[in-house]
Amino acid sequence: MITRKALTLADVQKIAAAAEAEAVKNNWNVCIAVADDGGHLLHFQRLDGAPLHSIAVALGKAQAAAYGRRPSKAYEDVVAGGRTAFLTMAGANGGHFVMLEGGEPIMVDGICIGSVGVSGVKSDQDAQVARAGIAALG
Repeated sequence: MITRKALTLADVQKIAAAAEAEAVKNNWNVCIAVADDGGHLLHFQRLDGAPLHSIAVALGKAQAAAYGRRPSKAYEDVVAGGRTAFLTMAGANGGHFVMLEGGEPIMVDGICIGSVGVSGVKSDQDAQVARAGIAALG
């Protein structure tokens, strides 16, 4: 057996609060999803004014980052680089795998313990909010 780290409720709340603070500071209306290492939802919030479609997109970005153990932008770059066959991955987990920037894995000692997905503004801004949440873990 192996022993590994996992997110606690306190960790998830810290991540969500820091992500929300970053979004509010920039006046960005976003959805924030925090997932475990298997892409299962641990926390979700939709800030006032965030687009409805951003609900599913935020969760899909979190799932993509958790499944691949890398930022969801890596998948966006693969497709933009011409490997359009990779779009078939979008059907992973019932079609919730979103290959757009804004999903970030939470890595501890080289191991993915969860992820954050954000949607509602420009993709690089979504990623900024996700990274701010993760940074709160220290």
